[in-house]
Amino acid sequence: MFHIKTMTKIFQFLLLSVIVLGCSVKQDVVVNHSNPKIYYQGRIVQNNETGTELFWPGTSITIEFEGTEIYALLQDEKGENFYNVIVDNKVVKVLNPSNKKEKYLLATGLSQGKHVLQLFRKTEFTNGKTTFFNFSIHKNAKLLSVEPKKRKIEFYGNSISAGHGIDDLEGKDRGEAQFYNNYLAYSALTARHYDADYNCICKGGIGLMISWFPYTMPDIYDKINPLDKNSFWDFSKKNPDIVVVNLFQNDSWLVKKPNSEMFKAAFGTTEPTKEYIINSYKTFILSLRKHYPNAEIICALGNMDVTKVGSPWPSYVQEAKTQLNDPKIHTLFFPYKETKGHPTRLEHEAMSKLLIKYIDENIKW
Repeated sequence: MFHIKTMTKIFQFLLLSVIVLGCSVKQDVVVNHSNPKIYYQGRIVQNNETGTELFWPGTSITIEFEGTEIYALLQDEKGENFYNVIVDNKVVKVLNPSNKKEKYLLATGLSQGKHVLQLFRKTEFTNGKTTFFNFSIHKNAKLLSVEPKKRKIEFYGNSISAGHGIDDLEGKDRGEAQFYNNYLAYSALTARHYDADYNCICKGGIGLMISWFPYTMPDIYDKINPLDKNSFWDFSKKNPDIVVVNLFQNDSWLVKKPNSEMFKAAFGTTEPTKEYIINSYKTFILSLRKHYPNAEIICALGNMDVTKVGSPWPSYVQEAKTQLNDPKIHTLFFPYKETKGHPTRLEHEAMSKLLIKYIDENIKW
């Protein structure tokens, strides 16, 4: 009898210890991709069964939490995309997810207290989509809410705005995925300066009338997934305060190549006239105005040779702006950088400073 009572007390003690221990240790927190406390910037497709899909450069996922270690479950379509992992406004690593569904350690050894982590897509949509499934926060974990940004800015552009070659520190201006860095492009730099929600609808090689491939910005500007013609974006989801359009660099080259297949498809055998070019630009700006009746639209150009002294393209943009006769449409021409290739980090910083100066002096938001 004594033996049974003793064993019972021991069992009760062990059970109580387990309960107390379990109450004193916080569980890990798994945050599903559809959790409303996650803050997304950019155009995404969200499906409870398949995860959240990211396509455009500059698209990002932000979470605020308490915990000392955090992971993300991801799957890339091709294994060709690169993401900055940003903790408390500092880039701590670059992540290249594989084409398998895998769990990635984003940060560890964090101090106690609140942290903000952002996954920021550096690469273009032609590198394939990335699917995000969840975050898991370890060690004294607690999910917090990210405060939405009050300002919103949106960019439509080509390789300049997308960030071509910024990470090619050897100066070879290479355009492979590992050298793209939208995070350091003038577009993203400007958005961060204002702590603004950032949307980047940009693609290297794209033009407004003609591209190096069989589609132009008017063909994809209204898409979530730009490679899916039926994937339309709902423009009412986020109404930007400012829209920046920086196109025509590729047009300025390709209109001089009458033997190319893209030229023949776009223009036949005749180079477009000044009037045709201006009207094409006006049509695109009016399409943006239809979606964003109250936005300030900055018709920018440069900083490559499209704004070189003697180039007619700034005058085309200026004439389009004049004909539109809209007080909320502006022009800003980035001076030709006087160097070959795409802009470097320093040249992007100079562009951003010029754009910020223009906004500060001309736009109240």
